[in-house]
Amino acid sequence: MMSDGCNARIAGVVLAGGQARRMGGIDKGLVEISGRPMCEIVIARLAPQVSEVLVNANRNHEIYRTFGERVIADEIEGYLGPLAGIVSAMRATEMPWVITAPCDGPFLNSDYVDRMFRQVSGQVSIVVARDAERLQPTFMLAKTQLMEDLLEFLASGERKIDKWFVKHEYTTADFSDSPECFLNINTAQDRVNAQARMTKDE
Repeated sequence: MMSDGCNARIAGVVLAGGQARRMGGIDKGLVEISGRPMCEIVIARLAPQVSEVLVNANRNHEIYRTFGERVIADEIEGYLGPLAGIVSAMRATEMPWVITAPCDGPFLNSDYVDRMFRQVSGQVSIVVARDAERLQPTFMLAKTQLMEDLLEFLASGERKIDKWFVKHEYTTADFSDSPECFLNINTAQDRVNAQARMTKDE
């Protein structure tokens, strides 16, 4: 893991706390691609870019711990989505920034964190990745000091990430040159396609 520069101020958060309804409720972070659980692949790509990695998971903690990083559950029960994992990570880290990556995004860029952090200036407190077509809200860099605000947002009954970050000074990071960063696995066919791509890249 990086220990100097801007990356020493950032905790990476792998979001693996969802219910994966579109994949029949299986624990998506443990689905294997090229013989490795997706969460392990994401950790391997994210860890060199940050000071520490936290894995947000709500089941199978013992398995997730075998990947060598700290595992944290949602503090708020009920599977409230990515924001619940993010706020738990904000509480768990001493870093001033957290950056997120979903557990089903095994093609994370090697310069993901640097590209996101380079967009921070002035009063910007959140950076959201975007491709050529849309924002990618689960790929987000945010100041940890927003934790109380995020807790209030969740307590109000809101769940959507974009409804939260638009309340703050935010900007975007352009990844239109590398859309593969946002390829994720939501179906069995997605897994087959990712397996083929991973094998080709190797």
